[in-house]
Formats: sequence, C-alpha cells, structure tokens
Amino acid sequence: MTSEGTKAIPSVSIATARTGASSKLNELGMRPMQERAYAKRGEQYLLIKSPPASGKSRALMFIALDKLHNQGMKQAIIVVPEKSIGGSFADEPLSDHGFWADWTVQPQWNLCNAPGDDEVKVDRSKVRAVGRFLESEDRVLVCTHATFRFAVEEYGIAAFNDRLIAIDEFHHVSANPDNVLGSQLTQLIGAGSAHIVAMTGSYFRGDSAAVLAPQDENRFEMVTYTYYEQLNGYTWLKSLEIGYYFYSGRYLDAITKVLDPALKTIVHIPNVNSRESLQDKYREVEEIMEALGTWKGVDGATGFHLVERADGTVLKVADLVDDSDATRRSKVLGALKEPAQKNNRDHVDIIIALGMAKEGFDWIWCEHALTIGYRSSLTEIVQIIGRATRDAPGKERSRFTNLIAEPAAGEAEVVAAVNDTLKAIAASLLMEQVLAPRFEFTPKDQGKLEGFEYEGGYVEGGNNIGVNAATGQVHVEVGGLSMPESQEATRICKEDLNEVITAFVQDKSALEQGLFNDQTLPEELTQVQMGKIVRDRYPDLSDADQEAVRQHAIAALNITQQAKQALAVAEEKGEYANTALIDGVRKFINVRDLDIDLIDRINPFEAAYSVLARAMDEKVLRQVQASISAKRVKIPIDEARNLARRALAFKTEKGRLPDINAADPWEKRMAEGVAALARYQAEERAREAAGNG
Repeated sequence: MTSEGTKAIPSVSIATARTGASSKLNELGMRPMQERAYAKRGEQYLLIKSPPASGKSRALMFIALDKLHNQGMKQAIIVVPEKSIGGSFADEPLSDHGFWADWTVQPQWNLCNAPGDDEVKVDRSKVRAVGRFLESEDRVLVCTHATFRFAVEEYGIAAFNDRLIAIDEFHHVSANPDNVLGSQLTQLIGAGSAHIVAMTGSYFRGDSAAVLAPQDENRFEMVTYTYYEQLNGYTWLKSLEIGYYFYSGRYLDAITKVLDPALKTIVHIPNVNSRESLQDKYREVEEIMEALGTWKGVDGATGFHLVERADGTVLKVADLVDDSDATRRSKVLGALKEPAQKNNRDHVDIIIALGMAKEGFDWIWCEHALTIGYRSSLTEIVQIIGRATRDAPGKERSRFTNLIAEPAAGEAEVVAAVNDTLKAIAASLLMEQVLAPRFEFTPKDQGKLEGFEYEGGYVEGGNNIGVNAATGQVHVEVGGLSMPESQEATRICKEDLNEVITAFVQDKSALEQGLFNDQTLPEELTQVQMGKIVRDRYPDLSDADQEAVRQHAIAALNITQQAKQALAVAEEKGEYANTALIDGVRKFINVRDLDIDLIDRINPFEAAYSVLARAMDEKVLRQVQASISAKRVKIPIDEARNLARRALAFKTEKGRLPDINAADPWEKRMAEGVAALARYQAEERAREAAGNG
C-alpha cells in the first residue's frame, strides 16, 4: 500500500485458509472458542484470552447461566470498561440455537444504558443501583469498571460473596497497588467465595505492569483461542495486512496517500499530545473530509456527513470527534449502533474518531483501520486492529495502517523523536507474534507429535516441521533445547510466550541497542536481556525452568522474524505472493540445522532493521545510531550480573572462564561482564570499609 510520499517500515501480512470453522455452531449454539470456554465453566477463576470478534461476550453468557443455575452463584455482575460496550451483553435468545436458557438483563440493571458519565466521576445514583441489585432477587447486572470500583468501596468485599464477577477487557486491571480494580480483585480472590471470569483480547498492558500478580494468576484456569485460529477459521476474510508509514510535513497533506475512499475505514486522528497533532481536532476532521470530496450536508436521520467524490458517489462519514453538540453526537452513536443496520454494508462508509471506536466497537464491514500518530499502548493498537478483523460477506482483505511523522534530519531531539518509531516497531513485532501460529518446541529427535502432519514424514535427525491444521500449531524441533520441568513452566511455554515477548519488545534499551547499535551482540539481547525479563517476571521458577522459558520465548520470536524475512526475500524474487507466515517458517527451518545456539546468535530485530534502513532517511539513521551508540559507556550492574551468570555456564561447558582477549565477541563480552561485576563488588567493599572506619 506504499505510495509516493510515504515510506513503509516493518509490516506483516497473514493469509488464511478460510475453513469456516470459527463460525460453525455446535448443538448448543456455541462457536469453537465458546465451546472451549464452556468446557471449563466449573472453574472458580477463569481467564479467557481470545481475539476481538471471537465471541467472548456470548461465551460469558453461557458460563454465567450455568453458574447461576447449576453452581450456586446468587447473581452475575458483568463489568465493562466503558458504557458503549454494555450493549455486547444485551438480551440474547440462546435457546433459538439449542441452549437450555436465554440470556436476559432487566432494563433497570443494565447501568450502561442509564444517563450520566460514571467513567469520569462517581455517579452515586449508579452506585446506589448496584446496592439495590445486591439486595434484589434479580440475577444479572451490567455496569462499567468505574461503577463497580465505587460500589466495592461503598459496600465492601463481603457484599459480593457467592456472586460471579465477569470482567471484560481484563487488561485494564493491573497488579500495581495503585490500580484500584486490581487491588479489589486480589481482595475478592482472598475472600474466596466469589467466582471470577476475566476476558481479554490482549493479555498485556501498554506499560510494564503485569495484569495479575503471579500468585493470583496461578489461580486462574486459562482458555486460549489464538488470532491464528480465529482468522484461519473465517469464511470470507482471507488476508490481513499491517503496515506503518512515515511522512514528512503535515499528516493532512499525506493522508490521501494511504486513505482509500473505496474502503470501509475507521480513521483515528492523533492524540492532542502527540507530535502528529495539529492541535485543532475539528479542523483536522474538516480537512480529512475535504480530502475525500465535496461536503454536501448532513443526513437528518443519522447525523452522518455526506461527502461527494469526484466520480459522483456520496460517502457517508460519521464524525465521532466533534463533541460540541451532545444531541448530534448521540444521534451519530445511535445510528452506528442501530441493530437493524448491522448487516447493511452501505449504512456508513468512513468513521472518524479520536478516543472512541476501539474496544468493543463492532462494525463488521470495516476493511481499513487507519491510525495517525502512535498510540501510547500496545494494547490500544491491538484493539484498533481488531476493528478490522471481523468476518463479513464479500470482505476478503483487511488492513491496519499507522501513519507516523518521520524524524527530520538535524532535529535537536532526533532520538526523542524516533521514540514513536521504536514504539511502532514494537507493536509490529508484537502483532507478528500474535498472528503467528502457536509453536510446540521439542528437542531434536524426541519424536513426532500426535495430530501433526510432517512433510515427507517424520525423519530422525531431519529438519522436522509438523503442522496441526485443526489447532494452527506448528511443531519445531530445536537441537539443545531445554524443556520446562515444573507444571508452571510448562504452562508458561504453552500459554504465556507472547506475554514474555511483549515485555521484551517493549524494553526500550533492547530495541535501541538491537536496532541501532551495530556493536551489540545478539547474545546480549537473546540471552542477557531476555533472560532478565524472564527472571523478573517469574522469580519463583528454578534457574533451569527460567532458562527453558527464555529459550522457548526467543525461539518463538526469532523463528517468526526469520520466517518473515524469508518470505520478503522470496517475494522480491517473485517466488511467493501473499503467502501465509507458516510458509516462511517452513522455508527458514528447511534450510537450517536448527539449534538453540543458532537461535541465540540471531539479533531479534535484524528483520525489522533491514526494512527500516530502506525506509528511514540515511542521515537521520546515522544520527540516531551515533547517539544511541554513545549511550553505551559502561556495563550496568544488572547486565554485568547476567553476563557473569552466563560466564559461569560457559565455564561449566568449556572448563575455563571466558577470555577478555578472545576472538569470539560473545566470549569477550561475557569476560567484560565478569570484570565489570568485579569492579562493582570492589567499589561496594570499599564503601563498606569506609563506612566501618
């Protein structure tokens, strides 16, 4: 989608098999993810990790009804981050499709439909409504996160005993003590009688905080349904493209290069605090509409703007940015949510938004999510991409585009300006991992796995790669791979690798050094940085299990990146066109004798850099590289400890410590780490001696 005036940076394209499995119903009217979740309905604490459009809301309905009728729960309280999402839990005639009960919410107990803005300040009327509900015989209440927080503060944890608490968009919770909802959740778990169902399409946050503390997370049974399974099982959508583009000057002068009026599009204009913002959101919307065509007025029934293109067609544009007229805004929102128009492709053409149309916003016809400026949270990016991943008749392609201001050569703060680029690359790396098949890693020659098909059959000592078409999993044999020993480490390797990788790609130092410092050794990233992230995230695991998790995480990341690079090279040669990422995995693995040492010697960011170097102005790139290289003056104490730990492993294997004069750069770097740690320890002893003297 690159046009003159814009430059592409790392992007990914996934092609799907369109098996139709995602929408097939069982005898109870459940889609595959819902059936998977319902099978674990007896768990007290359940975490559903499933992408947008996979049916999490309905999955909760099935589970909640069973808990109310068969598991002794008094009531179910559904908690959503904002009022607009409350509609996802409206009445559903589940019995029409085979289930034994219908989902109903009494009108007075869907507090998301009540007037007032409880997301900004305490709405006492809604808090009192929660109190009345708790004392009533009614069974289901829907409210916002904010209303629930205030209600818990008002009535205490005990008031919610023997009730199901279902938390939608669970990534809003944090283990940080300052996160009120997270603290209340810990108290609910501690009280012991409430059941909790947590649902999220992205089990990670935009910051470095964990969603749950490890001791709380261990109580939850996981239900995981991957993006790969979801998209591969669609009926219509066959490809999803994710791209990031640089521009210079004003974004309004570049937007026509990436905004195709023929595509159903959601445009998110930049946050007022971003570099891309022009500080006048109303004017920005006007100029976008001017770029689309000639304004012809407003539709009286919907509030949509009517814009005539040069070919005479009229676009219907919904403006969700203009909040100056509450009545008009309410009319536009109402028109977008109109149930009768859900399956009408021609109802609206383009939606322009700022803070809305993200989580829980369901417009199945959206073909393009165009975002200007980097959003501060990786979670927000995943949610925005989710707006374009719905399956709909005739919709074969979908895309996400992030339009970002290019750092100008000579900018005084060029490194600060490139931070948006670093964040965009982090989001790209994460989405590539989210969209990739799930890997099942084993050591060499452990044997073929049941349910996996191997090209040419399984061969002892061969470069075996097996694919399970039903689950989207890929079995990869890796020489020298450490396997987890404990049950928890095994769970992490199966369920949580993307969370580990998220923390890694969000590490600014790793990104900077991996992308822009050519003196950085791959092992400093793959072993030291990734190793530190695993130890910090899972401190209770044994050293052996921490190393197994590290190896599995870096293998998943590097194999995906190398697969992407293999596809890019093949496409340049004209060998491939719009092929699935799994073909790239095959291509990479089939030409390598894959072992963990090889994987550790690959810079995880080299594939991203190879594209970035072509896209970014060469002078700017040199400035950034020089500035970041200059930051590396000495080895920080944490890195010195990590390098010393690696040096001990080296000694165990080789019978000697690393040599600081070695020709091998990684051996030399480990030796430098040992020397640096010795200096830190000597300085500490000197300070202690001075203090005692």
